[in-house]
Amino acid sequence: MSAGTLGQIPADSAGSPASTLPVAKPTGGGRSSGFRFRPLALLILCAAVLIVLCIVSLLTGARAVGLSTALDALLAYDPASAEHIIIRDYRLPRTLLGLLCGAAFGVSGALIQAITRNPLADPGILGVNAGAAFFVTLAVGLLGLHAISSYLWFAFLGAIVVTLLVYAVGSRGRDGATPVRLVQSGVALSAVLGGIGSSITLLDPLAFDSLRVWAVGSLAGRNMEVAATVAPFIVCGLVLSLCVTPSLNAIALGDDPSRALGVNLVQIRILVVIAVTLLAGGATAAAGPIGFVGLMVPHVVRWFTGPDQRWIILFTILCSPILLLAADIAGRLVQFPGELEAGIVTALIGAPVLIALARRTRAGGL
Repeated sequence: MSAGTLGQIPADSAGSPASTLPVAKPTGGGRSSGFRFRPLALLILCAAVLIVLCIVSLLTGARAVGLSTALDALLAYDPASAEHIIIRDYRLPRTLLGLLCGAAFGVSGALIQAITRNPLADPGILGVNAGAAFFVTLAVGLLGLHAISSYLWFAFLGAIVVTLLVYAVGSRGRDGATPVRLVQSGVALSAVLGGIGSSITLLDPLAFDSLRVWAVGSLAGRNMEVAATVAPFIVCGLVLSLCVTPSLNAIALGDDPSRALGVNLVQIRILVVIAVTLLAGGATAAAGPIGFVGLMVPHVVRWFTGPDQRWIILFTILCSPILLLAADIAGRLVQFPGELEAGIVTALIGAPVLIALARRTRAGGL
């Protein structure tokens, strides 16, 4: 990646002095010259869209529920009401998981793209989600762990093991860990782990029936316990991501310039691995290995924020749940009164995006 012409990060919206770390201006794919980036206005717009989607998620399904009934279910719950049970026990956990898992998948993708300077990276393509899913399959199928509080730790272990394995395999050779080699290693490991995991589920189809739906990637059928269990880990991962973003701006310039600017590369990479493990592992344990969210959203965000990783991460936290909730709502409507899993919808959208990105000779803004 060519650093291009260097500039200074503009002052933030609060008027306080911005970081003096230089940021590489995008050679393509960034903000157009006629677009003026208004971060506060765009943040408010994204938050408003997200709130609307949360409301639609609570009201949409095989059984229609009115807005007043949904408010009553949240504020004055009546266990004798079927509509209240639907809202509180099914759609509220589903919506909360859409918020948590969407942000987790999106931010983990943005972190991986920044730390590897690879525009095609995301937890799904690099095998992080597949590693977490494979270890969850082992925990459920071989050890009989069916509570998320138990197999969540296996998801974390699988995420970090496969992350390190992909980097180790992709680093072999004279050129080191090139973007293409990392993608090839991630796709190959994902295929191997996916095949082994599918074989395990075929050993006992009845016992693995719910796990097969989970493996596709879905927000349906999750209760509040699932959301409450993964929430602390995902929130910690998001906070850690925001803390490392200033250093990611320097890393985008290359290893030597970032060292000259005082960035501890080893420390930042370790923190990023921890954050990605918490985010991708927690989200995969809760909703399954939903792909392409971490690939698409950071690229879309980068079009109007430019290369500043602080804005990219912040907007990704809002825009990724928008994509995942929209996919989940669309899945409920496209086969009404049945459902299409959110992981299938994001794949239908993400596959053409991946092809378009792969055909580009270069990706700007990283």
